[in-house]
This record gives sequence, structure tokens and C-alpha cells, in this order.
Amino acid sequence: MPARRRTLTRVLGLAFVALFAGGCKGQWSRVGWPAPITKEGRNTLNVWYGSLTTAAIVGAVVIALILWSALWYRRRSPDQLPRQVRYNLPIEVLYTVIPVIIIAVLFYFTAIRENDEDKFTANPDVTVGVVGFQWSWQFNYPQEGFSITGRPGRYPQMVLPVDSHVLFNETSPDVVHAFWVIPFLFKRDVVPGRQNSFEVYLTQTGTFAGKCTELCGTDHDRMLFTLKVVSKSDYQQWIQKTKQLAQAGTDPTVATYTNDAPVYVHNNTQRSHQ
Repeated sequence: MPARRRTLTRVLGLAFVALFAGGCKGQWSRVGWPAPITKEGRNTLNVWYGSLTTAAIVGAVVIALILWSALWYRRRSPDQLPRQVRYNLPIEVLYTVIPVIIIAVLFYFTAIRENDEDKFTANPDVTVGVVGFQWSWQFNYPQEGFSITGRPGRYPQMVLPVDSHVLFNETSPDVVHAFWVIPFLFKRDVVPGRQNSFEVYLTQTGTFAGKCTELCGTDHDRMLFTLKVVSKSDYQQWIQKTKQLAQAGTDPTVATYTNDAPVYVHNNTQRSHQ
């Protein structure tokens, strides 16, 4: 018995350490999810909270019923035969109706949040064209007249203003990619021959990692980028500076944007997108 107690104490201690070691930056309160930086990401996280809470309650009730029935109706003597029960209609109806209600509620909130992800405002504050190509990204700012393109060894950076509605229009000239800014808690495929779109409302400043999450070929792991969310005043300053770079042509990652803006591929040749 002492050995079992020591083993149990060690297991509980390791679980305690793992829980709080994994709780850096408040991640334990989000059950490992990144902190969302968009209104839509917060809504997605709330759905996860609701689903996890529901699962925990259902699991606790089921475990409690198992323990209660095992202890209360346990065999008390070698000659005792438990009371034989064929069926209980109210209980059978109950454990059929309750799961249907739970699933219906979860489905309702999931559908509502999915609709939120596909909502578009009439006049977004910023529109960005996202082009995924082998093996990097191009970010087009049609309202400002310039584009930012990743080059071998230089990951592109997208800059956006906080407290703004941002519309992303995605396309690809070669294969399927997937555009994912990690703290968006959302990603959407970039498909050749069609335009996919989504919109977010940014709520937090900072620099955040992004990547392609669709296995798109040999150098898929090089399709990295960063998103920098800044204040609106800093964003305007960045726009002016980037326009000057595009006009000067001194930075190979920044160019004047046209409908046939070049897309740079891994062998340093150029390919146009539609």
C-alpha cells in the first residue's frame, strides 16, 4: 500500500507540474489555445470553452453514475443475487433525449460562429490580396498601390492596423496552399483558379507568426511569414514609407502593385498571377 501511495503522489505531482508549466502566458486557462487577436477568434475560443465545459459535465455525471452503481449495487454476499431489471422506460427516454438536446445546442452555437466567420462588412477598412505560391507569399495592398513579396531567405511581413476590419482575398498560381495566422484561430485554403475570402476584426497589437498549413510540395516548410498589427497612426506611417520604397525600387521585396504584379518563385524566376 505505501508503494501505491508513493506512485500516486508522484503521478499527481507530475500532473500538477505539467499543468502549470504549460500554463505560461495564460495558456492553461485557454487549454493550450493561443490568445486570439481577432473578434472572430475570441468567438471561436468561446465555442471551445462551451464544448469543453459540456464534455466535462457529461463525463463527470457518467463517472459518478458508474461509481454510484458499482458501489451501491455491489455484491454484498456470495449467495446474494442482485435484483434483475429488464428495462426502465423513463430512464431510456431520458438518456435518449438529453444527448439530443446537448448535440442540438452545440450545433446551434457552432453554426452561428461559422456564419460569423463568413460575414463581410460593406466597407472594410483594409483589403489585402494574399497570393500563396511555391514557396512563399505575396501580400498585395490594392488600395495603397504596392505589394510585398517573400524572397528566398527573406520571409514577408504583413502590416495591418488594430481596431480595423480587414478583408483577405486569397488566390494561388500553382497548387493549394493554406493561409494561417496562428492567433486568428482560423485558416482558409488558397486554391488555384478561384478566390477565397474572409474578414477579421483585429483587436490586439503585436507581431505574430503565420504559415502555410497545406502540404504544397518540397519546400512547404519555407512558407512562413509574420503579421505585425500596429496602431492606426503607425500604420499610416508604414504605408507612406512602403510607398516610397515601392517607387524607388531599392527593396526587392516591395514593388508597385498592378493586376499583373510579379510573384517570385523558389528559383528566383517570376510568375504572374491572375
